[in-house]
Amino acid sequence: MSLYPDAVFIKSANALSQFVPDTGGEVAFAGRSNAGKSSAINIIVNRRQFARTSKTPGRTQLVNFFSLDGDRRIVDLPGYGFARVADAMREHWGNLIADYFETRKSLKGLILIVDIRRQLTDFDRQMLEFAESVGLPVHVLLTKSDKLKRGQAANALLAVRKELGDRASVQLFSALKRSGEDEARRVLERFLEAA
Repeated sequence: MSLYPDAVFIKSANALSQFVPDTGGEVAFAGRSNAGKSSAINIIVNRRQFARTSKTPGRTQLVNFFSLDGDRRIVDLPGYGFARVADAMREHWGNLIADYFETRKSLKGLILIVDIRRQLTDFDRQMLEFAESVGLPVHVLLTKSDKLKRGQAANALLAVRKELGDRASVQLFSALKRSGEDEARRVLERFLEAA
């Protein structure tokens, strides 16, 4: 059963003026297209197709706001880096994400979704810089950990932890095997409790 039985989609925004009211607390989910962001959200919230998944990378093209309960939200940011879109659209997304980070007082944390097989990309590092610029705690989910052998996954985890130091916490995660879901949920709750 879901810890968030009242969780519901609120709205999608394509501009700062369309964001939901900046009250309560929210945690943003960001990640490269095809890193498994929507699947991770669905597992953490424990609701199938809560955030829509797709075989086509880059389907999340708007800032999507979801209510968990009361005045607590998660925000699904546009996937970056892979989607086949025009440069103007990609620039718009970049500006939209920058606006989001720079203006949201209710933003309490960032959960960064990284495909364990790709490790940190320049786009992921840019998201970390956005978060650091506003003093936001970051937790990294190394998704698709089931795709690697246990030793390879452990080595990848160590490599990312070494690169990040104390800039972010990191864990292994697999939506397919549902491994790491409890730890990810605890981090989400800890971020939201800071509201």
